[in-house]
Amino acid sequence: MIDVRGLKKHYRVHRREPGLGAALRSLFHRSYETVKAVDGIDFGVGPGERVGFLGPNGAGKTTTLKMLSGLLHPTAGEVRVAGHVPRRREAEFLKKIALVMGQKQQLLWDLPPAETFALNRAIYDVPHSQFRERLRELSRLLELEHLLGKPTRQLSLGERMKCELAAALLHRPSVLFLDEPTIGLDVSMQATVRTFVKDYNERFGATVLLTSHYMDDVVALCPRVVVIDRGRIIYDGDLRQLAHSVRPDKRIVVRVNRPVAEAELSRFGAVISWGDGRAVIQVAAGEVPVAVGRILAALPVADLTVEDPPLEEVMSELFKGSRRAVSTGL
Repeated sequence: MIDVRGLKKHYRVHRREPGLGAALRSLFHRSYETVKAVDGIDFGVGPGERVGFLGPNGAGKTTTLKMLSGLLHPTAGEVRVAGHVPRRREAEFLKKIALVMGQKQQLLWDLPPAETFALNRAIYDVPHSQFRERLRELSRLLELEHLLGKPTRQLSLGERMKCELAAALLHRPSVLFLDEPTIGLDVSMQATVRTFVKDYNERFGATVLLTSHYMDDVVALCPRVVVIDRGRIIYDGDLRQLAHSVRPDKRIVVRVNRPVAEAELSRFGAVISWGDGRAVIQVAAGEVPVAVGRILAALPVADLTVEDPPLEEVMSELFKGSRRAVSTGL
């Protein structure tokens, strides 16, 4: 459904020092440098896949999504989405995709969401009967009934985000590009959006490419991740395999019935945190059975779980390793 080969996007950017003198000199002589936002990436996404597209700020994620949706033209490389070349912006292509950006909105600010929905119906030429049916369905799933008549400016961030999703899906696209769809939302609303996206993917077989800095979004939605850093892909594969390869250790989370000194806990592994009767102990994956047995025998355990390291730490280690390799020329 998505095929990317040798994709590049380079910008020629003017740089100057601050100050009046530098501003005057720049009128006659300008220095430019090339910024490689995306620098030759290759990946593919099959029909119905949910893939996380991850990376730090400035890595090239949003630039890539804009090229995949046809908003930006590549400097070099080939892209095909649903059998189309995005930069041509053909009507049939636009009917197959949706781009939802958590930091930008398509809703008309002073008008209720129902007006934006009607406008999108006309733009995508959705038959009235299908439009009414889909709007009823989306309103039920996202609980929009009481929001449709309120001006957009009176909606909360979470309410606007739900309406943004509905507006983007009224034409029932087969490819979803989601750029930080849960940014700024509370925990409950994040869970609502994640559940809705997963349900839409499973019901209609839509392909989903998701960027997010909330790792809960990624864990809940994306079995596979593509990781980009400084415009280059540094990992493409199974999310769990990534976690196990970068951070093969495990964490034993223990709750105890009586106060225990940190020194007593350190006998079982590296103590990551300790307080309020709860300890997190890091051990090598192969040592988990022995460590758990020793903890159960020595401590007044009320509860015990074994977990993988947080995905945020896995990603941080991956980025550090990638940049060390670049700096050393490996």
